[in-house]
Amino acid sequence: MKDKKIVVLYGGLSSEREVSLKTGKAVYNTLVENGYSNAILVDVDKSIAQTLIELKPDVCFNALHGKFGEDGTIQGLLETLGIKYTGSNVAASAVAFDKVLSKYVFVANAIPTADYVVLENNVDIDTPFEKCVVKPAREGSTIGISIVENAKDFSEAVNLAFKYDSKVIVEKFINGKELTVSVVGDEVFPPIWIRPKKGFYDYESKYTKGMTEYIFETGLSIDELEVLKELALKSVKVLGCTSAARVDFIYDGNEFYVLEVNTCPGMTETSLLPNAARKAGLSFIELIEKMLELA
Repeated sequence: MKDKKIVVLYGGLSSEREVSLKTGKAVYNTLVENGYSNAILVDVDKSIAQTLIELKPDVCFNALHGKFGEDGTIQGLLETLGIKYTGSNVAASAVAFDKVLSKYVFVANAIPTADYVVLENNVDIDTPFEKCVVKPAREGSTIGISIVENAKDFSEAVNLAFKYDSKVIVEKFINGKELTVSVVGDEVFPPIWIRPKKGFYDYESKYTKGMTEYIFETGLSIDELEVLKELALKSVKVLGCTSAARVDFIYDGNEFYVLEVNTCPGMTETSLLPNAARKAGLSFIELIEKMLELA
C-alpha cells in the first residue's frame, strides 16, 4: 500500500468544513510520517472531478464530513471515475446521513429508536412530545440541534433546524446514558460513554477541549455490553455500511436506542473512533491502514 498514490480528501463545502480540515491533516500527516510518500492532501472544491482525473489516485481516503462528503455525493463521483475509496458506498452513505431514511430502516429491522415526527415544511405546529429533540434530518456534528420542553422553544428550534435543511426530524427525548460504538469491518470496538459536563452533547461540548468526558468504564454489565455490541453491528449491517462507522446510542437503563450511524467519523488522534481502536489495540496508523485495505 505504501507504493500506492493515496489522495486524502478533506475540507469540502459543508458546514463541517473546519472539523474535516482537522481530520484530513491528521490522517495525511500520519501517513507521511509512516512512509506513505505518495500521499497527497486535497481540499475538495467544485473542481474536484478534474483534480482527481489529473491526479489519478489508486485510492482516496475520505476525510470529508457533512453534506457532499458523507451523503453519497463524493462517493458517487468516485464510483463514476472508477476510484477506490474508504467508507461506505453511495446508497449506505445517503441513507445513513438522512436521519429519517435511517429511521425507516431501523424500524423495519426491529432496531429500537426514539419515536419521531418528520416536518417537511416550516409550518406552525404544536410540539408532538412533552420533551423533544429537534434537528435537521441531513446534518452532522449536532449542527442545528435543540432540546426543547415548551411550545415557545419548540417553534424557535424548528426555525433553527430549517435553516440547515428542508427536512426536520422531531424525536421524543429519552433521558439516559449516551454511548457510542465504533465498528470497522466486522470488528466492534469497546463502547465509550459520552458525558458532557454541562447541558447536552452539542457542537460546543463536542469540539471544546475539556467540556466532555469520554469514558470506557461504561458501568454496563457483560450482558448489556453484548446487547449493545450486537445492536451496533446490526445497525451498521442493515444500512449496508462498510469500512468504518460509529453508532450513537441512548440507554435509559432498559433499552438501547439508536440515535444515528455516522459513516465518516472524526479521525484526529483524539477522536472517538481512533480512541476506541486504540483501546482495542490498534494504533492510529493501523486503523488508517485497515480502512485503506477495506476501500
